[in-house]
Amino acid sequence: MIRAVLFDLDGTLADTALDLGNALNALLAENGRPAQPESATRPIASHGARGLIRLGFGIEGDHPDFPTLRARYLDLYDAHFENNPILFPGVPELIASLAEQDIPWGIVTNKPERFTHRLLPLLPFPSAPAVVVSGDTAGAPKPDPRPMLYACEVLDIPPEHCLYLGDAERDIEAGRKVGMKTLIANWGYIAENDNPEAWGADGAIEHPLDLIAHL
Repeated sequence: MIRAVLFDLDGTLADTALDLGNALNALLAENGRPAQPESATRPIASHGARGLIRLGFGIEGDHPDFPTLRARYLDLYDAHFENNPILFPGVPELIASLAEQDIPWGIVTNKPERFTHRLLPLLPFPSAPAVVVSGDTAGAPKPDPRPMLYACEVLDIPPEHCLYLGDAERDIEAGRKVGMKTLIANWGYIAENDNPEAWGADGAIEHPLDLIAHL
């Protein structure tokens, strides 16, 4: 029996891809590199700074320039992230439905706390989340299981009675590690070279309200 629903944030509840991409393009401009179109940045947005820097600069996290680029990217995102965030169509109705059923909901995101807690008040959720876990809340980000376990501890609900919805492989991996039911948000930031069928989720949905059938 599902007693709580947890969500990823970027690409699942909120469409923040434009601001994430704009921050990358500001960083690229500072470094004399060409801008990336939204068609390139949107599918990568769920991978955060690491994925976007890989897209723009062709380097991985172990490259010596990565920490400096990441720090600067986050500062630039700090100046962009309040511009265009919106909830995906159907999300407010889903949250309202959960409230009507007395099912608490929460957010487990890899977004740093400095952004999460400034972004959430800008989003018109019909009710407040019962728990919010950011990438730096529990000691490690997803796919580490600690953020999921932290959320369950706050809710006082065992993982096996929670459903997690996300749009990235690490979301599904983290949920599976703790025994949650997992669903893929097919409207999210899923790249052409991703293989959601291999992630091991319990299912996938095309619209937020489709989640109700899985409760």
